[in-house]
Amino acid sequence: MAEHNELGKLGEELAVEFLQKNGYAILETNWTFQKAEIDIIAQKENILAIVEVKTRSSIDFGLPQDFVKPKKIQLLVKAVNEYVISNDLELEVRFDIIALHKEGKKFKLEHLEDAFYYF
Repeated sequence: MAEHNELGKLGEELAVEFLQKNGYAILETNWTFQKAEIDIIAQKENILAIVEVKTRSSIDFGLPQDFVKPKKIQLLVKAVNEYVISNDLELEVRFDIIALHKEGKKFKLEHLEDAFYYF
């Protein structure tokens, strides 16, 4: 596996651990619909959190969250719409980003709730 793929996988694992420690139930990881992939679908109370995980080895070229582009947002919206309909869910949908970057030997994690709006 390429090094950047391993980094992304590690970031997703750290994000899942973080969410679980903070009271979220993980419903799906790497859920796909057509060309879209949702990294993490989690639920906390009546909120369905659609979580995009961005992991970087450094922030020399920008913060991890800066790499979530409009095309990705469009794909996420399409995918979550399908997920909500196919699972007949009546929950408030929120789009989050978990941004991770390496600081020394550890990762700094930032959870951005309501990171973007879909309309």
